[in-house]
Amino acid sequence: MSLFGKLFGSGGKGGKAPTAQEAIQRLRETEEMLTKKQEFLEKKIDQELLTAKKNGTKNKRAALQALKRKKRFQKQLDQIDGTLSTIEFQREALENANTNTEVLKNMGFAAEAMKHAHDNMDIDKVDDLMQEITEQQELAQEISDSISKPVGFGEEFDEDDLLAELEELEQEELDKNLLDITENVPLPNVPSSSLPSRPAKKKEEEDEDDMKDLERWAMEAM
Repeated sequence: MSLFGKLFGSGGKGGKAPTAQEAIQRLRETEEMLTKKQEFLEKKIDQELLTAKKNGTKNKRAALQALKRKKRFQKQLDQIDGTLSTIEFQREALENANTNTEVLKNMGFAAEAMKHAHDNMDIDKVDDLMQEITEQQELAQEISDSISKPVGFGEEFDEDDLLAELEELEQEELDKNLLDITENVPLPNVPSSSLPSRPAKKKEEEDEDDMKDLERWAMEAM
Protein backbone atom coordinates (compact mmCIF):
# COMPACT_ATOMS: atom_id res chain seq x y z
CA MET A 1 0.00 0.00 0.00
CA SER A 2 1.30 3.48 -0.89
CA LEU A 3 2.08 6.14 1.69
CA PHE A 4 -1.01 8.16 0.77
CA GLY A 5 -3.12 4.98 1.06
CA LYS A 6 -1.80 4.39 4.57
CA LEU A 7 -2.43 7.98 5.59
CA PHE A 8 -5.88 8.51 4.12
CA GLY A 9 -7.10 4.96 3.50
CA SER A 10 -8.05 3.43 0.17
CA GLY A 11 -11.11 2.02 -1.43
CA GLY A 12 -9.99 -1.55 -0.67
CA LYS A 13 -8.47 -4.04 -3.02
CA GLY A 14 -11.36 -3.68 -5.42
CA GLY A 15 -11.40 0.14 -5.15
CA LYS A 16 -11.05 2.13 -8.33
CA ALA A 17 -7.97 4.38 -8.54
CA PRO A 18 -8.68 8.06 -9.20
CA THR A 19 -8.08 9.31 -12.72
CA ALA A 20 -5.49 11.94 -13.51
CA GLN A 21 -8.20 14.49 -14.21
CA GLU A 22 -9.83 13.87 -10.82
CA ALA A 23 -6.50 14.21 -9.02
CA ILE A 24 -5.67 17.42 -10.89
CA GLN A 25 -9.06 18.90 -9.99
CA ARG A 26 -8.54 18.03 -6.32
CA LEU A 27 -5.14 19.68 -6.31
CA ARG A 28 -6.52 22.83 -7.92
CA GLU A 29 -9.21 23.06 -5.27
CA THR A 30 -6.57 22.68 -2.57
CA GLU A 31 -4.51 25.44 -4.18
CA GLU A 32 -7.50 27.78 -4.18
CA MET A 33 -8.16 27.04 -0.49
CA LEU A 34 -4.55 27.70 0.49
CA THR A 35 -4.42 30.87 -1.60
CA LYS A 36 -7.42 32.27 0.30
CA LYS A 37 -5.72 31.31 3.58
CA GLN A 38 -2.64 33.14 2.35
CA GLU A 39 -4.59 36.32 1.70
CA PHE A 40 -6.20 36.10 5.15
CA LEU A 41 -2.82 35.72 6.89
CA GLU A 42 -1.34 38.62 4.94
CA LYS A 43 -4.15 40.88 6.16
CA LYS A 44 -3.65 39.69 9.74
CA ILE A 45 0.09 40.38 9.51
CA ASP A 46 -0.61 43.92 8.27
CA GLN A 47 -3.07 44.48 11.14
CA GLU A 48 -0.67 43.26 13.83
CA LEU A 49 2.13 45.35 12.36
CA LEU A 50 -0.09 48.42 12.45
CA THR A 51 -1.04 47.64 16.09
CA ALA A 52 2.62 47.34 17.05
CA LYS A 53 3.42 50.69 15.47
CA LYS A 54 0.54 52.44 17.22
CA ASN A 55 1.50 51.07 20.64
CA GLY A 56 5.25 51.23 20.19
CA THR A 57 5.69 54.23 22.50
CA LYS A 58 2.40 54.17 24.42
CA ASN A 59 1.91 50.51 25.39
CA LYS A 60 5.04 48.44 24.98
CA ARG A 61 3.39 45.25 26.23
CA ALA A 62 0.60 45.47 23.61
CA ALA A 63 3.14 46.20 20.90
CA LEU A 64 5.22 43.13 21.82
CA GLN A 65 2.13 40.90 21.83
CA ALA A 66 1.19 42.22 18.36
CA LEU A 67 4.66 41.45 17.08
CA LYS A 68 4.47 37.90 18.49
CA ARG A 69 1.17 37.30 16.74
CA LYS A 70 2.68 38.74 13.56
CA LYS A 71 5.57 36.24 13.83
CA ARG A 72 3.14 33.31 14.22
CA PHE A 73 1.09 34.45 11.24
CA GLN A 74 4.27 34.91 9.21
CA LYS A 75 5.39 31.37 10.09
CA GLN A 76 2.04 29.96 8.94
CA LEU A 77 2.29 31.99 5.75
CA ASP A 78 5.75 30.60 5.00
CA GLN A 79 4.46 27.06 5.56
CA ILE A 80 1.60 27.67 3.14
CA ASP A 81 4.05 29.01 0.55
CA GLY A 82 6.03 25.78 0.76
CA THR A 83 2.90 23.65 0.59
CA LEU A 84 1.65 25.52 -2.48
CA SER A 85 4.98 24.97 -4.21
CA THR A 86 4.77 21.22 -3.53
CA ILE A 87 1.15 21.01 -4.73
CA GLU A 88 1.94 23.02 -7.84
CA PHE A 89 4.84 20.71 -8.68
CA GLN A 90 2.63 17.63 -8.19
CA ARG A 91 -0.17 19.09 -10.28
CA GLU A 92 2.18 19.95 -13.14
CA ALA A 93 3.64 16.43 -13.03
CA LEU A 94 0.13 14.93 -13.21
CA GLU A 95 -0.82 17.25 -16.08
CA ASN A 96 2.31 16.24 -18.01
CA ALA A 97 1.65 12.55 -17.35
CA ASN A 98 -1.96 12.94 -18.47
CA THR A 99 -0.85 14.79 -21.61
CA ASN A 100 1.71 12.09 -22.43
CA THR A 101 -0.93 9.40 -21.95
CA GLU A 102 -3.32 11.13 -24.32
CA VAL A 103 -0.57 11.73 -26.88
CA LEU A 104 0.49 8.06 -26.84
CA LYS A 105 -3.12 6.95 -27.05
CA ASN A 106 -3.75 9.14 -30.09
CA MET A 107 -0.49 8.07 -31.73
CA GLY A 108 -1.49 4.43 -31.30
CA PHE A 109 -4.91 5.19 -32.78
CA ALA A 110 -3.26 6.92 -35.75
CA ALA A 111 -0.86 4.00 -36.22
CA GLU A 112 -3.76 1.54 -36.36
CA ALA A 113 -5.58 3.72 -38.87
CA MET A 114 -2.48 3.97 -41.04
CA LYS A 115 -1.96 0.22 -40.88
CA HIS A 116 -5.57 -0.35 -41.93
CA ALA A 117 -5.19 2.14 -44.77
CA HIS A 118 -2.09 0.34 -46.07
CA ASP A 119 -3.63 -3.14 -45.90
CA ASN A 120 -5.23 -2.76 -49.32
CA MET A 121 -2.20 -1.18 -50.94
CA ASP A 122 0.25 -3.03 -53.22
CA ILE A 123 3.66 -1.40 -53.47
CA ASP A 124 4.03 -2.55 -57.08
CA LYS A 125 0.72 -0.94 -58.00
CA VAL A 126 1.78 2.23 -56.23
CA ASP A 127 5.02 2.35 -58.24
CA ASP A 128 3.12 1.81 -61.50
CA LEU A 129 0.66 4.54 -60.57
CA MET A 130 3.43 7.04 -59.72
CA GLN A 131 5.20 6.22 -62.99
CA GLU A 132 2.01 6.85 -64.92
CA ILE A 133 1.43 10.12 -63.10
CA THR A 134 4.99 11.23 -63.92
CA GLU A 135 4.51 10.42 -67.60
CA GLN A 136 1.24 12.30 -67.74
CA GLN A 137 2.81 15.34 -66.05
CA GLU A 138 5.66 15.35 -68.57
CA LEU A 139 3.19 15.07 -71.44
CA ALA A 140 1.11 17.93 -70.04
CA GLN A 141 4.25 20.09 -69.73
CA GLU A 142 5.22 19.39 -73.34
CA ILE A 143 1.73 20.32 -74.52
CA SER A 144 1.84 23.57 -72.49
CA ASP A 145 5.26 24.45 -73.94
CA SER A 146 4.05 23.84 -77.47
CA ILE A 147 0.91 25.93 -77.00
CA SER A 148 2.84 28.83 -75.44
CA LYS A 149 5.24 29.20 -78.37
CA PRO A 150 4.19 32.07 -80.71
CA VAL A 151 3.54 30.87 -84.25
CA GLY A 152 3.21 33.55 -86.94
CA PHE A 153 2.04 36.22 -84.54
CA GLY A 154 4.87 38.68 -85.08
CA GLU A 155 8.64 39.01 -85.19
CA GLU A 156 11.24 38.75 -82.49
CA PHE A 157 12.59 42.11 -81.31
CA ASP A 158 16.02 42.93 -79.96
CA GLU A 159 15.66 43.85 -76.32
CA ASP A 160 18.71 46.17 -76.42
CA ASP A 161 17.13 48.20 -79.24
CA LEU A 162 13.92 48.49 -77.27
CA LEU A 163 15.80 49.65 -74.16
CA ALA A 164 17.70 52.25 -76.20
CA GLU A 165 14.46 53.59 -77.68
CA LEU A 166 12.94 53.74 -74.20
CA GLU A 167 15.91 55.76 -72.92
CA GLU A 168 15.50 58.23 -75.81
CA LEU A 169 11.84 58.70 -74.97
CA GLU A 170 12.66 59.26 -71.31
CA GLN A 171 15.35 61.84 -72.21
CA GLU A 172 12.92 63.69 -74.47
CA GLU A 173 10.36 63.82 -71.70
CA LEU A 174 13.01 65.08 -69.26
CA ASP A 175 14.15 67.82 -71.66
CA LYS A 176 10.55 68.87 -72.18
CA ASN A 177 9.96 69.14 -68.43
CA LEU A 178 13.14 71.21 -67.96
CA LEU A 179 12.07 73.55 -70.78
CA ASP A 180 8.65 74.02 -69.21
CA ILE A 181 10.25 74.84 -65.86
CA THR A 182 12.61 77.37 -67.48
CA GLU A 183 9.78 79.10 -69.29
CA ASN A 184 7.68 79.37 -66.16
CA VAL A 185 10.43 80.91 -63.99
CA PRO A 186 9.98 84.77 -63.96
CA LEU A 187 13.07 86.77 -64.97
CA PRO A 188 14.15 89.84 -62.92
CA ASN A 189 13.02 93.23 -64.20
CA VAL A 190 15.53 95.36 -66.05
CA PRO A 191 16.33 98.50 -64.00
CA SER A 192 14.77 101.60 -65.54
CA SER A 193 17.46 103.98 -64.32
CA SER A 194 20.90 103.95 -65.84
CA LEU A 195 23.88 102.72 -63.87
CA PRO A 196 26.20 105.35 -62.48
CA SER A 197 29.04 105.93 -64.93
CA ARG A 198 32.62 105.76 -63.83
CA PRO A 199 34.31 109.09 -64.26
CA ALA A 200 36.82 108.91 -67.09
CA LYS A 201 40.40 109.74 -66.35
CA LYS A 202 42.02 112.51 -68.09
CA LYS A 203 44.37 111.70 -70.95
CA GLU A 204 47.34 112.93 -69.01
CA GLU A 205 46.56 110.77 -66.00
CA GLU A 206 46.17 107.68 -68.20
CA ASP A 207 49.52 108.30 -69.86
CA GLU A 208 51.14 108.75 -66.49
CA ASP A 209 49.70 105.47 -65.21
CA ASP A 210 50.94 103.64 -68.30
CA MET A 211 54.46 104.94 -67.77
CA LYS A 212 54.42 103.80 -64.13
CA ASP A 213 53.34 100.32 -65.16
CA LEU A 214 56.10 100.17 -67.81
CA GLU A 215 58.75 101.20 -65.29
CA ARG A 216 57.55 98.58 -62.78
CA TRP A 217 57.71 95.78 -65.39
CA ALA A 218 61.23 96.86 -66.37
CA MET A 219 62.43 96.72 -62.78
CA GLU A 220 60.93 93.29 -62.29
CA ALA A 221 62.62 91.99 -65.45
CA MET A 222 66.10 93.01 -64.25
